[in-house]
Amino acid sequence: MDDHHIELLTTLREKYEKVRRLLEDSKKDPEDDPYHSKYAAREILNDIKSSLVKILDDVGGMGDGEGNGDHLHVPGVFRLSSLLGVMWLNLGTIAVETEEISTGEEQLMQCLKCIPEEKWLEPEAVLVILCTLQQLGILWAQRDNAEKAQGFLERAEKLYNEFRELSSPPPVDMVQLFNFGANKDNGDDNEHNETNKILSGENAMEKAHTHTLYYLAQVYGTLGNTSKSAVYCHTTLKRMLERKEYEVVDWALNSATLSQFFITRNYFKQAKHHLAASSFMLDQFESEVIKEDDRGEELEAKWTNFHHRSADVARCWAKYGLVLLTASRQRLMKLAGEDMDDDDDDENGKSEIEAENEGDNSLLKESTDQLWFTSLELLPYEEQVTDKYALTYEDAKAIFLNAQEWLRKAREFYQFDSHASDHVQIVQDQSQLYKYLAFFEENEDRQCRMHKRRVDLLEPIMKELNPQYYLLVCRQIWFELAEIYSDMMDIKLARMQESDERPTPHALRKINLLAEQSISNFNKYVDSLRIHSTNEMPKKFDEDTVRPVLLAHFYLGRLHSKIIQPDKKAQLENICESINKYKFVVEYCEEHEDAKKVMGVELGISKEMVTLLSLKMDRIKKLLDQQA
Repeated sequence: MDDHHIELLTTLREKYEKVRRLLEDSKKDPEDDPYHSKYAAREILNDIKSSLVKILDDVGGMGDGEGNGDHLHVPGVFRLSSLLGVMWLNLGTIAVETEEISTGEEQLMQCLKCIPEEKWLEPEAVLVILCTLQQLGILWAQRDNAEKAQGFLERAEKLYNEFRELSSPPPVDMVQLFNFGANKDNGDDNEHNETNKILSGENAMEKAHTHTLYYLAQVYGTLGNTSKSAVYCHTTLKRMLERKEYEVVDWALNSATLSQFFITRNYFKQAKHHLAASSFMLDQFESEVIKEDDRGEELEAKWTNFHHRSADVARCWAKYGLVLLTASRQRLMKLAGEDMDDDDDDENGKSEIEAENEGDNSLLKESTDQLWFTSLELLPYEEQVTDKYALTYEDAKAIFLNAQEWLRKAREFYQFDSHASDHVQIVQDQSQLYKYLAFFEENEDRQCRMHKRRVDLLEPIMKELNPQYYLLVCRQIWFELAEIYSDMMDIKLARMQESDERPTPHALRKINLLAEQSISNFNKYVDSLRIHSTNEMPKKFDEDTVRPVLLAHFYLGRLHSKIIQPDKKAQLENICESINKYKFVVEYCEEHEDAKKVMGVELGISKEMVTLLSLKMDRIKKLLDQQA
């Protein structure tokens, strides 16, 4: 390659560096011209590409990237081909980012054609090919073709791993590809410059690989392989942490979000670790922001984002406690019902995980001992709450108090006036915490007080919610309130039946009042499902509604039969109402085969109760006739 070509390459390098600056500045482009900088960069790239093609023709031919690859053995041609690949890569990336997807695909594929596959592991080519495969993966993900995206991203991952196994020189940074002969850095600090070049190539490759893992995590999630997605998410977060390539608040939120996956599989130890990492990072961020002297809008925006995301992490912690209590309750009920040995479930509850298998869990199981952020000191955060199942009331209470505190912190940000939906969800979580704590409480009076706390949380919220705008939420709360009052009634009834003493009028009125309040809320739920124009119930309920609405009728049948009435005529009215509710369940299931599957036991009980209550009604009628 002669001096003229080397001098031209120096000029082209300057142009390419201008391209990089334009792409960086594109983030600041105005909303009415969002691609201004990218379009300007594209013009320069096309100019550089044309010049490189001409140089290739002059030096060794095949500037179009076609051929059998023999021309690559001409000195400098392989490096020039890699440079040409860089231009196609940048052009393709810009096309994808400016919504010219088909053009982007053609340009990215052209990049792969510039360099024969047997040369992809060469230091001058590996970074270019790695980034191109990654961009093709992103492109196909945008086209909602996760399988094809997976193929390109896995090729990128494989290329990185194969290159790391070689004892070859470090990858060449894309800017350094312009350095030929005389235009290489000279001077006394040449050794320092060479070190910077090596680090630049290494850093670019490691950063690209982190992005590949990130996109693979998304693609695996889309394909339903949630376990593999979780492992790749963790690996990405760990690499970002170790390489200090992260925004603290975003990293903390992503770690907390990942904890929710582990919670669903009852991997509480791993879930707690990721939540602890989130809290650790947020505390670090807070301590750094406090030290900043600036008090401008930028700092205010930082604080707002910090408080928002801290509230989100607090909700994730609370969900951890709630799910741990739920799983503890399920485990104890299963042990009691099936007389299982404690050894059947290990400390992380893997039998439940296997039962909820979604995709391939083998990778997750193999990786559980490696899913840690070993560089962080997390013990003080992890010691705040257990990751073991609750066995006693004291165990449950400790989990409950921790979760309640996190919900209190979340409510400080998610106020009803500004974040109504989130605020209501937090209140619902508070109610659920009391529900599961009550399971561990043996004292019936304290159980009732816990359920009363749930009522005190939910009923004020209902006064603030307009069903016209929050119908789904209102339905949830009506149903939950109905269940709460029903549970309280059952506790009172059980105590009365166990006592040898005659029940007082006050105790009877209390039981009836609780039954009536439960009935009222179930009726509000059922009425909300009526067709507005006709006020009639739908002939067929959708899949999400069918079981709740049939359960509501089932419970209404039970509640009407539990009301204590000395007056026979009033008894008759309640029994008749009870039969009608049970009949609704039976008749709907007879008309809709799919409903039988979701009702199961309740359908059998409903059939029995229709028969039994009909006989009871006949007996009462006879008594009334005799009295008449």
